[in-house]
Amino acid sequence: MWASFTYMKAANSGINKALRASPAFSHIRQLFREFLWVGWGQGIAALGGIVGVRLMTTVLSPGIYGELALGMTMVTLTQQVLSGPLSQASLRFYAPAQEANKMGAYVRGVQVLFTQATVILISIAAALGLGLWRFGLAKWLGFICVILAFSLLTGYKSAVDSIQNAARQRAIVAWHQGVGEWLRFLTAIALVSILGEFSSVTMLGYAISSAIVVGSQLIFFRRIFSSSISSSYLIKQSEIDSWVKQMRSYALPFALWGIFTWAQIASDRWALRIIEDTSSVGFYAVLYQIGYYPIALLSGLFMQLISPVLFSWAGDGEDKGRMNRTRGFNNLIVLGSVILTFLGTMLTFLLHSRIFSLLVGPEYRSISYLLPLIVLSGGLFISGQIASQLLLISFDTKRLIVPKIVTAILGISLNFLGAYKLGLLGVVLSGVFFSIIYFVWILFLTKGCSKSFQVSLEDRPFAEDARG
Repeated sequence: MWASFTYMKAANSGINKALRASPAFSHIRQLFREFLWVGWGQGIAALGGIVGVRLMTTVLSPGIYGELALGMTMVTLTQQVLSGPLSQASLRFYAPAQEANKMGAYVRGVQVLFTQATVILISIAAALGLGLWRFGLAKWLGFICVILAFSLLTGYKSAVDSIQNAARQRAIVAWHQGVGEWLRFLTAIALVSILGEFSSVTMLGYAISSAIVVGSQLIFFRRIFSSSISSSYLIKQSEIDSWVKQMRSYALPFALWGIFTWAQIASDRWALRIIEDTSSVGFYAVLYQIGYYPIALLSGLFMQLISPVLFSWAGDGEDKGRMNRTRGFNNLIVLGSVILTFLGTMLTFLLHSRIFSLLVGPEYRSISYLLPLIVLSGGLFISGQIASQLLLISFDTKRLIVPKIVTAILGISLNFLGAYKLGLLGVVLSGVFFSIIYFVWILFLTKGCSKSFQVSLEDRPFAEDARG
């Protein structure tokens, strides 16, 4: 019997060793390790955001908080139209560039695109500043300058994050995301305590913290991608131009609908500002940060982990087996997001008063009953965003132009109508209606994603290696 037991133990040990040595086990272990890093980064960022809201609502009045929220809509505009689309292109094209051994040309292409975006943004800010000075509103020039600085730095941070995330350097991304969120609020509060309670001072704190994070990111980026950066200056300009063209083509639909989605995102705050006052904007901003922000972070946790994996699985998209596996996994994530949305809505319905008494200042607690609606709205919208990932995987971004623009215009109309009829409550309800329509439309659109996408291999810059 003892011999038998010893034999079984040895056999089990051999099986366990074989399992640990298998590629599947190694892949799962790597994903789990990456999940822990992403979870750590998002968790620290989420905690920083929650603590930050508590501190900011303590030191800033609803009026000043509302001004800051309106200023952030301008930062969101640059993210939606310039830096966001280019970051998406950087993320999606990393895997094909790596497979084709074209990292040098890819890195130079990303640099060219962000240099062009920087020139465009500075030109627009200069024109806006000249207009403010011409019409006697020079007092806002300082605010515009810090918004420009914060916008540029946020764009650079997003670009480096995208590339490092695509390279699955989870620890580096996690550290910068987690520490960056804490640094942003702490720097802003320190400046407010020194210089006074002004929205421009708060925004300056945001910009300084972003500059510190970007500087740290670039140090790690140069260490890891030094060979690609060095070799990129020896590559033919025509090859770089080819990557620039393809990434710009991929990003252009994002920028096109980004104008409308930004208007929809900003319209809730501006509708309240025009029809009511900045205090109402401040109340709404707190609701948004407490209700929507945690859902966005939770979604970011999964998508930051999964997006590079999905893009890597899909590759250049020519293998139907790889594409089908990628689509199936993305559909499971959408289902999980919907389940979490309804669980979160039920939980906040039961605990909204306690959540507000813990997380925000006393002036803001009278609106806690609206929190479940914000959670429902944010969750459904994020679920639609995850579903739309199927089209990003397939390089078929143009199919999203119509639903993005039409639903954005509808959302703008609903926000102003809601603000006019019911004030803050009306804007919150309009957000729920908008999210439902957007989610259903995206589901219908992606239903036919099982068909092969239309972008031909010959049109891609990595096609030369694929064709031999």
